[in-house]
Amino acid sequence: MAEKSSVTAPLSQDCQVVELRQYTLHPGQRDVLVELFDREFIEPQEALGMRVIGQFRDLDHADRFVWLRGFKDMASRPGELQAFYGGPVWAAHRNVANATMIDSDNVLLLRPAWPGSAIAVRPQDRARGGATRPPAGVLDATVFHLKRPPDAALFAFSRERMARVLREGGAKMLGWYVTEPAANNFPRLPVREGVNVLVGFAMFEDGGTLATFEASGRWQRDVAPELARWLAQPPEPLRLAPTARSALHA
Repeated sequence: MAEKSSVTAPLSQDCQVVELRQYTLHPGQRDVLVELFDREFIEPQEALGMRVIGQFRDLDHADRFVWLRGFKDMASRPGELQAFYGGPVWAAHRNVANATMIDSDNVLLLRPAWPGSAIAVRPQDRARGGATRPPAGVLDATVFHLKRPPDAALFAFSRERMARVLREGGAKMLGWYVTEPAANNFPRLPVREGVNVLVGFAMFEDGGTLATFEASGRWQRDVAPELARWLAQPPEPLRLAPTARSALHA
């Protein structure tokens, strides 16, 4: 484990750049990566100024690991990433980590959709090192692929209609993000380019609450028909269970 640094990672609501990272893993290797990640990769990244917002098991894909990493801004991103991926912690554990992965390039580079729309997570929300019991909650992270860059009307629809339907369905609305338009300034880690997305993050207390909401038909009835005019393709829903040391949970 890297030595502690006097540098304090920004609170996630101060992160103006966020990576939504989806990794496809070899069969049976997800728990290997989760245990390694929770043990070795959180504090060293945050000591360099990054924020590990949350990490998750995808409930619909047994071999997918999903996590969110934040940065104060684009200018700070390349130096912090180089310091980590060129540093001793990654050197010590990269072979084990990489051996679990088939693909790690499914990455969206995002920014808060509007002032105040970023996810708020505090370091004290994360369990201490050695924790093995996953916390409560299922994160509903939905990627909306857009025909064009989002406009004020879509933002208003997100804040008012979409967020209200989710809250009434038992969710806590956590944040809204859109594509970061700046070029990827750390090419060693590819990101999905040429896309326009809106991503909504909502936390449900448990899988049962989410299932009840989905079965109610509220989204299909009260949101989907009007939302369709902005969409280039069907939404990409992610149902995510926090790992033991995820700072983002119910």
